[in-house]
Amino acid sequence: MVNAHHMVLSASRRTDIPAFFMPWFMEGIARGEFEVTNPYNRRVTRVAATVPPVHTIVFWSKNFGPFLEGDYGGRLQALGYHLYFQFTINSENPILEPNLPGLDQRLGQLQRLCDRFGPRSVNWRFDPICFYRSKGEGLLNNLGDAGRIAKAAAAAGIRRCTASFMDPYAKIRKRIARRPGFAFVDLRREEKIETLLDLERRLEAKRIRLFTCCESELLSALPARSTVRAGACIPSALFMELHGGALSLKRDGGQRVKAGCGCRVSADVGSYDLHCCRHDCLYCYARPASTTFAA
Repeated sequence: MVNAHHMVLSASRRTDIPAFFMPWFMEGIARGEFEVTNPYNRRVTRVAATVPPVHTIVFWSKNFGPFLEGDYGGRLQALGYHLYFQFTINSENPILEPNLPGLDQRLGQLQRLCDRFGPRSVNWRFDPICFYRSKGEGLLNNLGDAGRIAKAAAAAGIRRCTASFMDPYAKIRKRIARRPGFAFVDLRREEKIETLLDLERRLEAKRIRLFTCCESELLSALPARSTVRAGACIPSALFMELHGGALSLKRDGGQRVKAGCGCRVSADVGSYDLHCCRHDCLYCYARPASTTFAA
C-alpha cells in the first residue's frame, strides 16, 4: 500500500478520467483504494484513496462536461478531498482532436469550474503546440484560437497557462505513417522560441503568465526579458497554500525531470490499456499506435 501522511492523487496523465471513467473512479473512492498496474514493469500497487492520507486530487481532462454534470466535484468535496484541475483547451481542430466538444462548450466548462472551485484551482493547458502539413497544404498549426481561449480564461479569473511542443513519440510516428498526406513538423529551436515569445505576448495582454512543461532546453535559450518559466503540473506548494496541511515537495522521479518537469510526487491511478481514452487525438502519447482516425 502506497501511504504517506498526506499525498496527491493524479487522475490521470494516462487517460481522461473526468470525461469517461468517473463511475470507475468513484468506485475506487468508495473502496478506499485503487489497484494500479505500472505500465512498464506491470507491477501492481495498492494506492490509498481515503482522507487522510489523500490531500488533493488532480484531475486532467479535455472535456469536464461529464464531471460537472454528475456533480462529482461536489460529492468529493463533501468527503473531504481537495480538488485541482488541469484543463487542456486547444484550438478547435478536427484533424488533431476529432472527438472533443466544440470550443464554446469547453470554454463554458472552464467558466463553470472556476465559478464552482475557484480559478486558482484550475490550470489552463494549451498543450501540445503542434505544427504540421496536411494534404499538400503549407505549414499549419493549432494556435489559431489561442487569443479567443485566453480572453475567456482571463474573464474566468485564470492567470496561468502551461504549454509545450508536441513530442514525436514512436507510437505517434507509427500512427501517422498510416495517414497519407499528413506529417507533423518539428520546428527549429529558433522557431520554437519565437512561437513561445509570441504566445507570451498574447497572454500578457490578458494578464496570464506562460509556463512550460518539460521544455528546459528552450527555456535556457529564451531572452532575459522573457517571463516564461518552467511549470509544475503537480504544484504541491500551491495545494498547501490553498488548503493547508503538509505535502512532500520532493520532485517526482518518475516524470521527465531532466527535460524540466517540476512536478512534485503524486500517485497516478489511471491506466493506458484499461482506461483507453476515446478522444482519439492524433498527437496522443497515451493512445495505442493502432488507433484509427477518419481521413
